[in-house]
Amino acid sequence: MADSEKIGVGHFLMEVDMARQEFRDFSGRCVGWIEKFAGRLEARDYAGLLKGWFDVRANETRDYSGRMVGRGNMLAALIFAP
Repeated sequence: MADSEKIGVGHFLMEVDMARQEFRDFSGRCVGWIEKFAGRLEARDYAGLLKGWFDVRANETRDYSGRMVGRGNMLAALIFAP
């Protein structure tokens, strides 16, 4: 995997492909996704519009306008927010 990350969990090492993580509703339609872009994680809705991003170094999630939403990765909540 070219765009994979290795995550240590106890005595195990997992490779997680973070090129694009999709979120789907109960009928299988894509409602949004999270992907790596420009050194950060970005959340986008079904139409590809930016919902927000997560800065790993600062450990902050920000919405599309740059306003801080909270500490830690809260991108999934931004995708499902109205």
